[in-house]
Amino acid sequence: MDMEEWPETAALELLVAVADHGSVSAGARSVGMAQPNASRSLARLERALGVGLLVRATTGARLTPAGLLVVDWARDVLAASRTLLDGAAALATPGGGELAVAASQTVAEHLLPAWLAGLRVAHAGLSVRVEVRNTAEVVADVLGGRCDLGFVEGPRAPRGVRTSVVAADELVLVVGPDHPWTRRRTRVTPDELARTPLLTREPGSGTRVRLDDELVARTGHAAPTLQELGSNAAVRVAVQAGAGPAVLSRLSVADALAAGTLLEVPLDLDLGRELRAVWTGPRRLTGVAADLVAVARAQGS
Repeated sequence: MDMEEWPETAALELLVAVADHGSVSAGARSVGMAQPNASRSLARLERALGVGLLVRATTGARLTPAGLLVVDWARDVLAASRTLLDGAAALATPGGGELAVAASQTVAEHLLPAWLAGLRVAHAGLSVRVEVRNTAEVVADVLGGRCDLGFVEGPRAPRGVRTSVVAADELVLVVGPDHPWTRRRTRVTPDELARTPLLTREPGSGTRVRLDDELVARTGHAAPTLQELGSNAAVRVAVQAGAGPAVLSRLSVADALAAGTLLEVPLDLDLGRELRAVWTGPRRLTGVAADLVAVARAQGS
């Protein structure tokens, strides 16, 4: 693809909004674009990429399998664009200091942006460097001094670091719209789930550790792995495509559940969990890191 053919970020933002809100009209409204302009923008994006992103019908439009993949890649592009703009803003306002943060995927994708926006109310010139890791890697970064503060989603407080609970989350069982479990009238039991091959995150992910720990405690063994994937987005796309069921953070699937592209299956299992800030050094945090934890706790309450 030549430089002149790079897709516009506005078109990618619109495509993500369509995925999140379930239709072109709702997606267009969310980004402040008239629907005729939105339809033209999506058509140009399809031509530029050379793939069909939407299946259009009289009842509306839905994303193709290729469209689902492009949406998740587009999220990465938009996140990188926000990082660029935030970094440029920090360079334009010298003297604001720097904070290095490592966060697990669920926190980084769904909570940290709002926390940082709240932090910048008091620290307008602050430069923040964010690294997205799984929970085990975040703890390793904190212990290794590669970041000032971490946010993790494991089932228990990690060893060797200071911790503070900032928010709560829960894991939910999700399937694609055509999965047989969408028609069941009873909850999935722990034994049944432990016998079911699941789409899962990689070892070290807080989501996987929480599920495995609970199933081992209740049944004596974890569920078999159907396919192991390295991000919430990849698992979500695979479930939507009908590859199998998965247990994911409610935060990571809320938009898909609202749009009907994923369906929640009731579980006879409590998979609530706490999200924690982690750091080393004195028990009491000070400075900008303490302010960020305070913002996170306030927004999570």
